[in-house]
Amino acid sequence: MTTNIITTPPWPTTPTHPITAALRRISPPLKTPNPFRVQTSTQPNSSNLSLSNPNNINISSNNNNPQDQTLILLLRQRKTEEAWLAYSNSTKLPNPTCLSRLISQLSYQNTPSSFARAQSIITRLRDEQQLHRLDANSLGLLAVSAAKSGQTLYATSIIKSMLKSGYLPHVKAWSAVVSRLASSGDDGPAEAVRLFQSVVKRVRRFSDPNVVVDSKPDTAAFNAVLNACANLGLSKRFLELFDEMQEFKCEPDVLSYNIMIKLCARVNRKDLLVFVLERILDKGIPLCMTTLHSLVAAYVGFGDLEIAEELVQAMREGRLDICRVLRECSDTEFVRKTENHVFAKLLPNSVSSNDHDPPMLKKVYRPDSRIYTTLMKGYMKQGRVLDTMRMLEAMRQQEDSGSHPDHVTYTTVISAFVKVGAMDRARQVLAEMSRIGVPANRITYNILLKGYCEQLQIEEAKELIRVMADGDAGLEPDVVSYNTLIDGCILIDDGAGALTYFNEMRARGIAPSKVSYTTLMKAFALSGQPKLANKVFDEMLNDPRVKVDLVAWNMLVEGYCRLGLLEEAKRIVERMKENGVHPNVATYGSLANCIALARKPGEALLLWNEVKERCGMGDGENSKASDVPRLEPDEGLLDTLADICVRAAFFKKALEIVACMEEYGIPPNKTKYTRIYVEMHSRMFTSKHASRARQDRRKERKKAAEAFKFWLGLPNSYYGSEWRLEAADGDD
Repeated sequence: MTTNIITTPPWPTTPTHPITAALRRISPPLKTPNPFRVQTSTQPNSSNLSLSNPNNINISSNNNNPQDQTLILLLRQRKTEEAWLAYSNSTKLPNPTCLSRLISQLSYQNTPSSFARAQSIITRLRDEQQLHRLDANSLGLLAVSAAKSGQTLYATSIIKSMLKSGYLPHVKAWSAVVSRLASSGDDGPAEAVRLFQSVVKRVRRFSDPNVVVDSKPDTAAFNAVLNACANLGLSKRFLELFDEMQEFKCEPDVLSYNIMIKLCARVNRKDLLVFVLERILDKGIPLCMTTLHSLVAAYVGFGDLEIAEELVQAMREGRLDICRVLRECSDTEFVRKTENHVFAKLLPNSVSSNDHDPPMLKKVYRPDSRIYTTLMKGYMKQGRVLDTMRMLEAMRQQEDSGSHPDHVTYTTVISAFVKVGAMDRARQVLAEMSRIGVPANRITYNILLKGYCEQLQIEEAKELIRVMADGDAGLEPDVVSYNTLIDGCILIDDGAGALTYFNEMRARGIAPSKVSYTTLMKAFALSGQPKLANKVFDEMLNDPRVKVDLVAWNMLVEGYCRLGLLEEAKRIVERMKENGVHPNVATYGSLANCIALARKPGEALLLWNEVKERCGMGDGENSKASDVPRLEPDEGLLDTLADICVRAAFFKKALEIVACMEEYGIPPNKTKYTRIYVEMHSRMFTSKHASRARQDRRKERKKAAEAFKFWLGLPNSYYGSEWRLEAADGDD
């Protein structure tokens, strides 16, 4: 295999550099005494209109250029395609009116091609240092389009750049980005909280509320950031934001409390779920099916299917006293035993629950297919395939068509069969979906693909891909499909096949995800080709759509450590630190295994010193450095380090390591360490012909050895015995 492993098709039109640096050069459209500026229109409520209809943007222009007049006429007639062609054929930049309006209408179309065109205009303006020609409306609409297209990082950079340049984006624009960040992985929720804080900080700097009326947060914006806090389990910050809503005259709605249900589930407060429902009813907020679905999903997430079943059954019976049913099933006494000021303020009714009867529902809510399917997912997770099938049959018998099984229901049944390895039964369900006219989607096929790959049935997985694309479904495989196939090739040790699918994915124009890169790196790391893994890593670094995380760094380190290439692995770790990425337990574990493989026990002492500092056990000031996260060592790392130290007769360090193991509740393997000591060190300190300096060093080592033997329970100098492992050597 050659080193030129990855074929590189042209990337979609994406700025080579972040938009942030370029937008900092935007010059102010008007000079005002305020440190920040807000672009407003002379028409009332025009900002709201601009976000729903780009033709309502009110921009005046005195430019008499014929090309500009033609372009603005096309844009006013909503002939966006012809306007784009006119712009592309022109060698000169249009005036600010045309540019802003063209970007607005391209962003409003919200298609991949229109978004790419809008990005190309940004790229051109950035290269010619003309980004100041754009107004706040066009940039805000571009941010919304980027968020909807999944380009969350690009959308975030636009909003941040607008803030740094003095623009205040419309609330619909920046809240859309916050919402996308809150639901994304990695550090997206944390970034959502920071972005919300940045906007609110600038809004508060204006004493006149009318100036920022279109930028201040509304209930939807607060719900977006509350969702981020719930995903992070930040209950205190959730309370602060919940109270902050009053400052901006925003009232919590039913979605706010649905998010609170998620928070209770995230912080392991199952006892509070019923009180969220009661709070909604007490405040007179109209209840929706999503609230009841959230409750069922929360109980299923806790693994408490009995309460979930009681809730669904109460809905089936048309009962209005669902709060009473949940109280009787839940351990509400836990609320009073563990008082929490955060939830006492969020849910004051939970503190005084004994003072009033549970409220009643205003009307009957029957379970729909979504609620039944959620309960089925609980059965599936517990491997209760029979109950899953019974639920499917029960849904088929329902009189209400809204309770009949849909594609999500059948996909859940397929997942249940895949979980137990019954691939034939899963395929039969897929055939049944086709027969009764319930269309399967990519998720359905991807679950089947994963099942075949886990069962090492790669040929069946390949055949399913063909059926998926060429059959009745007519679904092209996506990045998840290819990631599954790549991982399947790794399971059968087929690195070449993994690379083939990776290149095929890119040839189809499917952008690789973070999982795609790390999975391919895993293939090369496991096959002993760290240089190829490094090449994939470099491709990942150069891909602006992917954020390199700790998993990718660790996979690269692991590739070198598997071959005992310690110096190369250490260079990667230093590169990690230079990029602001702190090694974790997996990183140190790979290094420890590499040290053992390379037989360099001296390196183990250096590694242990670093681990000790990260665990807060160091003696210096660096042991409590605030910028480095605290490390929680695991059994694999500490056992490997102790093993190396015992074999190298570093007994003092070995005792430090086993003390750390005991501190973290990890039982040391005394049997193994005793065997190593007896086999390797039982004849230590027998030579009497050595220099005085060497004898002094030996004396210190012997003290450590005696202490280690004492810990092992072997005969030692602390407790005399007629049986000795080593002869006296004159150092006593």
